[in-house]
Amino acid sequence: MSKIRVTQVKSKIGRLKNQKRTLEALGLRKMNQTVEHDATPTILGMVNKVQHLISVEEIK
Repeated sequence: MSKIRVTQVKSKIGRLKNQKRTLEALGLRKMNQTVEHDATPTILGMVNKVQHLISVEEIK
């Protein structure tokens, strides 16, 4: 299974509550914090929900 690296690049201040919770569910609590996840459908759905706040890279 492939992995992805997710980095928060924009602030969650002023965002909807569900977007804030999605960032926390991904493990992102601070700006410029990076986490790695398996590219499962659940994770990809969460990434899609907050794609305007994060950057995503595929890890080979």
